[in-house]
Amino acid sequence: MPLYTTITVNSSILVYVWKIEESETQLVEGIRLTENCQRRMQGMRSELHRRGFLSIRHLMAEAGYEDADMYYDQSGKPHLNDGKHISITHSNHFTGIIVSDEKEVGIDIEKQRDKILRIAHKFTPIEEYKTIANTDALIRKLTIVWGCKESLYKIYAQEGLSFLHHIDIADFSLSDGKTTGEILYKGTTSQYDIDFLEFEGFTCVYALRLVDS
Repeated sequence: MPLYTTITVNSSILVYVWKIEESETQLVEGIRLTENCQRRMQGMRSELHRRGFLSIRHLMAEAGYEDADMYYDQSGKPHLNDGKHISITHSNHFTGIIVSDEKEVGIDIEKQRDKILRIAHKFTPIEEYKTIANTDALIRKLTIVWGCKESLYKIYAQEGLSFLHHIDIADFSLSDGKTTGEILYKGTTSQYDIDFLEFEGFTCVYALRLVDS
C-alpha cells in the first residue's frame, strides 16, 4: 500500500499523504465503512473519487482510526470522536489527512495547472504577482496561495467566508516552505501558521490555527 509520505509537524500534529495506485477492489480490503459512508461512496460516479475516498480511510488507519471514528458537522467539516482535529483532501491520485491533538488544522493538495491563471483574480489580488515573469513560477505560487486559503477555509468553516475579501496570506518565496495567514471576518481576527511542499506536479499545504484576537 503506497503511503507516500508522513510529515511530523510537531509532537502533536502529523500529516499523511497517499498516492493512489491500487484498484478499487484492492482498496476495499481491510476497510469497514459506516452505512452512511457506504451510501456516499456508492453515489460517486467517478472511480477515482471512490478510490480516493477509500485511500483516505487507509490514511486514517495509519493514524489509528477507522471510518466510524469520524463524523461530519452541518458545514461538512470532519471531526474525530475522541476530540482530536482532522482535515482531509483529495486531488487526482493523491490524498492527504492531517491529525492534531489540540490545535485546529486544515490541509489541501492541488495539482499545478495553468487553469489557475484564469481564476486567480477570484481569490487573490492578482496585481501583487505582476513582478513574477516566469509562468511556471507564477502557477506554482498561485497554487500555494489557493492551497493556503483552502486550508484556512476548512479550519474556519463558516458560511459567507470569502477567499478574496476575508483571507489574507503573507507574501513568501517558493523556497520558504512556510508562510502565515489571517482571517478577518465579522469583527474577529484569527491567525494561522502555514507550511507547504511540492511533489510530482502537486502542491500540499497544511495550516494550524493560532489564538484568535
